[in-house]
Amino acid sequence: MTTTSQARSFDKAAADYAANRPSYPPALLDAVEELAGRPLKGARVADIGAGTGLATALLHARGARVIAVEPGPGMASQFRLGLPDVPLVLGDGNNLPLASGSIDVITCAQAWHWTDPRKSVPEALRVLRPGGALALWWNDSDSTVPWVADQDYRLRRLFGAEDKEPDPTARFRGLPARLDFVTRQMAWTRTVPLDTHLANLATYSDFLVLGENGTRAFLAAERDLLNEVFPNGMVEERYVVSLAVAVR
Repeated sequence: MTTTSQARSFDKAAADYAANRPSYPPALLDAVEELAGRPLKGARVADIGAGTGLATALLHARGARVIAVEPGPGMASQFRLGLPDVPLVLGDGNNLPLASGSIDVITCAQAWHWTDPRKSVPEALRVLRPGGALALWWNDSDSTVPWVADQDYRLRRLFGAEDKEPDPTARFRGLPARLDFVTRQMAWTRTVPLDTHLANLATYSDFLVLGENGTRAFLAAERDLLNEVFPNGMVEERYVVSLAVAVR
């Protein structure tokens, strides 16, 4: 299983991704504007790895002139259903189908780790105008919350990941050293039905690669455990957004 093929696994779950994945708090775009040193309204923004358009929709609502770049045909088709009036091109961060010096802000939500920085950094610098900004961010479950930490442990055990203390700054450790990133983190919460929470888990790339039988078995056990934690059937999901912005 290559990084590229795992990234493209989202195509087969595009509708579930759009319906169940969390969006982002309003404070995130405020922070992007502050760290980029410019408003998003009126800015020419390229949203790379746009997926079904969760981040693109927020940028569009903020008044940015957004063009979305997405490599997966399935995700792109779902994007079109939700944002039919936003320009969309097929492509990825390693080879941007955009003119040099044409973009004020590049955003990459939940997708930078699927790129090869040896290619994606030069491409970002090529496409950005002087003074333009590259903004990367990730939504991660807040492992300081006990039930989240317990679930993370079960997920690591299922997928054979190393069992170690969670690192709240892990997303920043792989940032390209050649760019001068400024970072910020924001905690936020959404409350959803248990079915939505489990459906969100099922859209993780590891589950999409695992297959239907293994996924179904894990989610059934998880449902029983979470019914005890949230007997009213509503799950309070806690997240931390990790944001990194570099100005060209």
